[in-house]
Order: sequence, then structure tokens, then C-alpha cells
Amino acid sequence: MSDERSGARLDTWLDEAARTLGVPSLTVDERTAILALARDVAHNVARPGAPLTAFLLGLAIGRGADPQHSREVLTRLATRAEGTIEAG
Repeated sequence: MSDERSGARLDTWLDEAARTLGVPSLTVDERTAILALARDVAHNVARPGAPLTAFLLGLAIGRGADPQHSREVLTRLATRAEGTIEAG
């Protein structure tokens, strides 16, 4: 599937998912920031941590946390985590 087609499919999916959940669609800037956070977690912590961290971010925002500040804090935590988190 081409990147363009894949991007259109993602746009459609995200719009439908947001509508189904009764929440606003993500802006391009929000999507970019969330994907950057997921990338940082996946590369510096562990791949499964990316979607789980995005879920935690959503919970925090749903409880009133500032979205931008929360993403920045998690990004700093993830980029600091490289080589410091031990498997338990």
C-alpha cells in the first residue's frame, strides 16, 4: 500500500474512531507530537511501551492534565530512560 493511500486510510480511521468515541479528532500537530512520543518510547524504552504510554497520556489528559506539558514530560522521561531502565 502506498504511503499516500496508507495516510488517507489512517486519516479516515482516526476520524471515525474519534467520532465513535465522541471526542474531537486529532489535529496534525497533535498527531505529530504523539507519534514523536511513541517513537521516543519505542526506541529508548521498549516497543510495547509506545502504545501503552500513549494510553497513559490519554488517561492523564482525560483527567485534566495539560496535553503539551504531559507529552513533554513523558518525552523527557523516555529519552532519559535509554540505558537506565532495568528489566525486572
